[in-house]
Amino acid sequence: MRMRALGVAALATLAFAATACGNTPSAAPTTEPGASAPASAAAGGGTLVIWADPLRVKPLQPFAEQFGTENGVTVEVKEISKDNQMTFLTASQQGSGPDVMIGAHDWIGNLVQNGAIDPVTFTEEQKASFSAKAIQAVTFDGQIYGAPYALENIALIRNTDLAPDAPATIEDMIAKGKELKEAGKVKEVLCLPVGQKGDAFHVYPIFASGGGALFGATAGGDPDPKQVLLGSEDSVKAFGKLKELGEKGDGALRTSLTNENYIVNFAGGKCAYLVSGPWAISEVKKGGVKYDISAVPAFKDGKPATPFVGVQSFFVASKGKNKALAQEFVANYVTNKDVAKALYDADPRPPALTAALEEVQAGDPDAAKFLDAGKDGMPMPAIPEMAAIWEPFGIAENAVVRGGDAAKAAAAAQKAIDGALKN
Repeated sequence: MRMRALGVAALATLAFAATACGNTPSAAPTTEPGASAPASAAAGGGTLVIWADPLRVKPLQPFAEQFGTENGVTVEVKEISKDNQMTFLTASQQGSGPDVMIGAHDWIGNLVQNGAIDPVTFTEEQKASFSAKAIQAVTFDGQIYGAPYALENIALIRNTDLAPDAPATIEDMIAKGKELKEAGKVKEVLCLPVGQKGDAFHVYPIFASGGGALFGATAGGDPDPKQVLLGSEDSVKAFGKLKELGEKGDGALRTSLTNENYIVNFAGGKCAYLVSGPWAISEVKKGGVKYDISAVPAFKDGKPATPFVGVQSFFVASKGKNKALAQEFVANYVTNKDVAKALYDADPRPPALTAALEEVQAGDPDAAKFLDAGKDGMPMPAIPEMAAIWEPFGIAENAVVRGGDAAKAAAAAQKAIDGALKN
């Protein structure tokens, strides 16, 4: 989740959701959790096809082979590394997709709208074995649509040689960063990526603390796509806060900091504070930086600095050729501690399975610290309309960071989003 889908690709996903065939979600699967796959599905051979990103292919392979042996089928784990969601949707509509897809929970609304995935049926005991935040994230319209295996959220990572104490507020953090910069100890006040297109994912905790919001809420507390709030008075004030932190203000937010260089700068000692996720830690360790992890602080007297929480999940493809086995694999096989730990070892993001997390954090306290930093975070909205938010938000962020008018930037973002959602 280092970078979100932006620009044309994101809007193309939204358009696909609105126009693709088969927009009615499939019926719930009939395989009961804890039961073996139907004999007719397992005995006759066949192939179960799993699509995964490059980091997941190798650790999944031995478990896939074991599942194949136990069920009398061949299991193929195929690597997909570009435009994974759109590739899956297109293949699904063409009848050439996998039986199991691995991806982020915020795909769910779009995949359900396109009839691409089935609900996953868990017992109450199974649901209780995951973190509540993970189950919340994979629940859409009252049904669970994925088996979660890892959570991720950003936090504040600080160089403890330069900043021994976690800042109580954003103002405290910026003051310390400016002090260190003026003393020649760092080059940047804060390492947070903005770039030329903005980065809503990384800046969202600060935006939220400033009072900004993306959507209103439904009666059930879910994001309401009929209430886009980027142009609201509170969001204008939040963009104003970003402007104050920008290049003509405190200099904490800078367009020269990008997803390509912000972690490297921190690992090289060029800033005392880094806003990033678990994916940054290997580079930080490589740089020999002594560090600690805490929640992104809020503005003094501001709202909580809530980060987005992402959940990596296994999905059952509704148009797969071996749906009964896919349901068995997703609901009852990959939801075990050994699989969760293997996936963690390949890409250390906190496991969603509580038992796996308890074992992992015994040797890696960072996992618990990241989860604690995201305990009050907001699951990334899984509604299809979220795809229309990224690019306009990023453009508005970039504009105010460079010193542009917050009201104009917010209004332009709102107009672009409203236009995209009407098309």
